[in-house]
Amino acid sequence: MISGDLRKHLESTSAEQLVADVKIGARYTAAMLEDGNVGVAYTYRSDGLADPSLLAGRPSAIGQSTPQVLQYLESADGLERTVGLAVANALANRRAAGQQEGDILRVLSVGFLDRVGMVGYFGPLVGPLEKRVRELVIFERDLDRSDRVLPAEKAFEELRRCDVAIITATALIFGDLDPLLEAASGCREVAMVGASTPLVPEVFAALGVTLLSGVTVTDGAGILRLVADGAGMGAFGERVRKVNVRL
Repeated sequence: MISGDLRKHLESTSAEQLVADVKIGARYTAAMLEDGNVGVAYTYRSDGLADPSLLAGRPSAIGQSTPQVLQYLESADGLERTVGLAVANALANRRAAGQQEGDILRVLSVGFLDRVGMVGYFGPLVGPLEKRVRELVIFERDLDRSDRVLPAEKAFEELRRCDVAIITATALIFGDLDPLLEAASGCREVAMVGASTPLVPEVFAALGVTLLSGVTVTDGAGILRLVADGAGMGAFGERVRKVNVRL
């Protein structure tokens, strides 16, 4: 599975570090490494709610080595997968050559003939995309997010009839990314989107992904505080850089 491929790649290409801090918030989780770099990931939600207290009493990731915590990526527990992905992003999501800073709409390849499938409701993208494409179909676990979304499971069928797929990286946490990418294999453009996105072209290029759109953290201490207070992406502001990597 993709989570295993990501773990193996990071273990083989990243220097081992200790996890210095982890904050599990109601919306996002943040992990800081001993070198000060921070990665974030969407906090796993069960039945629409994030419950960080479910990790109470379990061994903490703080003080463990990165190879130990990367194993969480393949855990059967959703919150452990969240922590594993935050640590993976702390290792992978750094300033590097080939990154294009800014919103994904600046680099996404879409046109007026395209049928676009969006897995996960990205509100700020909906209006602009609807003006640029033939049809936008949105799939979402939380049907209360909008009255125009379809159930998430519809994506496995409908992406096969799309020209462009925009897939939330939280699918890594929910375990859906493998079948979603298989369903999108016929799409001209396949973008992984969101703060949870690992900026690791070496893993995702072979899977048909054409664009990675994620973040690098510029103010680690600030992000840890915000995440602990339950803040979401809208509050991160200049504490993160939105970056895009064309594969």
